[in-house]
Amino acid sequence: MSFTTFDLNEPILRALKEKGYTRPTPIQEQAIPAILAGRDVLACAQTGTGKTAAFCIPILQKLSLNRGTNVARALILTPTRELAIQVAENLNLYGKNLRLRSALIFGGVSQVNQVRQIRSGVDIIIATPGRLLDLIDQGIINLKSLEILVLDEADRMLDMGFINDIKKIMRMMPPARQNIFLSATIPDEIQTLVSSILKNPAKIRIVSEKGPAKIHQAVYFVERESKRALLKHIITEKQMQNVLVFARTKHGADKIAKDLTRSGISAEAFHGDKSQNARQRALSNFKQNATRVLVATDIAARGIDIIDLPFVINYEMPDSVETYTHRIGRTGRAGATGSAFSLCDQEERGQLKNINRISAAKLQIIEHPFA
Repeated sequence: MSFTTFDLNEPILRALKEKGYTRPTPIQEQAIPAILAGRDVLACAQTGTGKTAAFCIPILQKLSLNRGTNVARALILTPTRELAIQVAENLNLYGKNLRLRSALIFGGVSQVNQVRQIRSGVDIIIATPGRLLDLIDQGIINLKSLEILVLDEADRMLDMGFINDIKKIMRMMPPARQNIFLSATIPDEIQTLVSSILKNPAKIRIVSEKGPAKIHQAVYFVERESKRALLKHIITEKQMQNVLVFARTKHGADKIAKDLTRSGISAEAFHGDKSQNARQRALSNFKQNATRVLVATDIAARGIDIIDLPFVINYEMPDSVETYTHRIGRTGRAGATGSAFSLCDQEERGQLKNINRISAAKLQIIEHPFA
């Protein structure tokens, strides 16, 4: 199968060809025709399966067939600024030859440019819930002409407490619209939302075409006061050039990053107290190997999408199995192999026990000089 199978507009096919895309991934094979047919869609897929293109391409196709009236006709909601930026970049890439306009809406920055974009007229809005509601409340954004709603990473939306915001936003839309939900997992809350909103949805479940993630999981038992020394030891001993370290708090992330940098290991912190520009700069430095270690909190890390990330380290054990799964899932993406190491002190043994009880892969215990 090729993208020509979907009878897409020539400008979209040209953009895909220039990018080197010739064959759709499994999720694109199933989602694109369903969305083009106007069906509601519920897709369960991990990052690395091509899910962003799976909804961006058919949305661009549908909106390009008839010009709008400078009022948003499609809304793509994401849980984080980083993910919103990635979606916008993809949308602009596939639609670069079309006369469609989009606006990227998120908090943490001045709203002036965002308001200017909206008032000049847009077809598509890519937004995080908080800033979107702010602009709706100010009377700047109107969703009464909305035709398509996309909820990307719906499970993360719920994890981050956005469920009430999402419901409020949905009440401001026409009931006769197309709904597209994408989620890595389908917990009960998502299922409840699906049942109340989606009408006879096309249900798509995709495992990465390159196979399930292969992640080597290991744990170091260590006293809390020795964690910093052990962290440096692991990074140096295993010659890690790109490693994502998870900290529980913003303050903790800052301290870890500073301590590593003082030891000659380049590191930057990545959390919600950093400005948007600082976060984007830190992420860019990490992706370009200018920074060796990125130290992130759980909330901030939800927007990180790095396909070739070989190592993850849990500096502190997460509070839930779900969070642990999300953390280690930053590595081993799109069928690649990865390694996830956890530093567990005496007070964290309970969390580790829960993870070992539920996790399919048992954690290897590694001896070290700081035991």
